[in-house]
Amino acid sequence: MNKQTRHTFYARLAELDPNPTTELNYTTPFELLTAVLLSAQATDVGVNKATKILFPVANTPAGILALGQEGLESYINTIGLYRSKAKHLLETCRILIEQHGGDVPRDRESLEALPGVGRKTANVVLNTAFGVPTIAVDTHIFRLGNRTGLAPGKDVRAVEDKLLKVTPKEFLLNAHHWLILHGRYICKARKPECWRCVVNDVCDYRSKTMMPPPGR
Repeated sequence: MNKQTRHTFYARLAELDPNPTTELNYTTPFELLTAVLLSAQATDVGVNKATKILFPVANTPAGILALGQEGLESYINTIGLYRSKAKHLLETCRILIEQHGGDVPRDRESLEALPGVGRKTANVVLNTAFGVPTIAVDTHIFRLGNRTGLAPGKDVRAVEDKLLKVTPKEFLLNAHHWLILHGRYICKARKPECWRCVVNDVCDYRSKTMMPPPGR
């Protein structure tokens, strides 16, 4: 894609969804951090079901710590890898209280120092909770960046760096949400639904399916 094509790509996604946001339910930066930690190898729907029960009981680092390992597990045991996630979340809560006054830090270095928090999770929190114009590349965005020609790269970091370089500044704040939602619901892994894609004419994907399957 060239500069003008990329602008068109984002402009159409923006017109379709002017105010995109995460599908994880949260009301505070700590709730978002918790939800993102729990979402690894799990669906947002599954995480939301668990946090709907957990957050009314404990939605602060101190509250989570008070539950203990077994108590926390009882709220999140419907989520994959819940035991290790509970351990990481409890360790994260201790660090937040001991080193950050119970608040979620606003810098990448401090976020990535938390147990279970990698670059992708840090990017989600920075972007969604604190309005930092960055992009968290997950499997959907990695696939979309390469398939469409928007930001080809051999690994997630390469795609992230490319996206940050080529995304027009006016779209950078919301780019993460537009791309992940487009990859999740339209530009799907096995069968991209090109026939209902608003950017199919500016996409580089060569195997477009422009007719829906029978019955769709």
